[in-house]
Amino acid sequence: LAKANFGGLAMYVLIALATTAFIVYFIEAHRRIPVQYSRSVFRGGRMYKQSGSTHIPLRVNTAGMIPLIFAMSLVIFPGVVASYFINPVEPNIANYIVDLFRPDAALPMGFFYWGLYFLLTVAFAFFYTMVMFEQQDLPGTLQRQGGFIPGIRPGPHTKEYLDGVIKHITWGGALFLALVAIMPFVAREVTDVRVIMLSSMGMLIV
Repeated sequence: LAKANFGGLAMYVLIALATTAFIVYFIEAHRRIPVQYSRSVFRGGRMYKQSGSTHIPLRVNTAGMIPLIFAMSLVIFPGVVASYFINPVEPNIANYIVDLFRPDAALPMGFFYWGLYFLLTVAFAFFYTMVMFEQQDLPGTLQRQGGFIPGIRPGPHTKEYLDGVIKHITWGGALFLALVAIMPFVAREVTDVRVIMLSSMGMLIV
């Protein structure tokens, strides 16, 4: 920190604060899907129909931190394995792999590590979100409880509609997580402050 320039340090703090606000916004962001319920009730020997309405909040970031954890595990794995085979005297392919998968690697080599981290985070965000959605069986639950989305027929049509909505909003959640994942790299390169190293998962936890 003693060698860090004050301008870069101030920019670093501003980026950290902006990232925190960005995280808070996306953590709370969701899309409301209107749902109506209709059921028959017997009262006084007569059958009455009762109806009500509510909404299903679908979070933009449904997957949480899981994609970051999976992506980080895959990104660091090759470097960890290669580190057992490096040659300090005569550099070999293992030395190159270790350098390639270092988060503190200088440009342009650093682009590989952080670019791969970005893409894997997006991929795992979609994968994990769709797995969770399939397990919840939301269309089936709505149909069993007599609920339906206005303008959408129950059953397969509801599933198709919700699949489309989930995929659409997951783009926002996936890109959000991916940007948070590479924010330490962006902050380091923009501010040239290399002593402090933000943790993308640490920021999400906070």
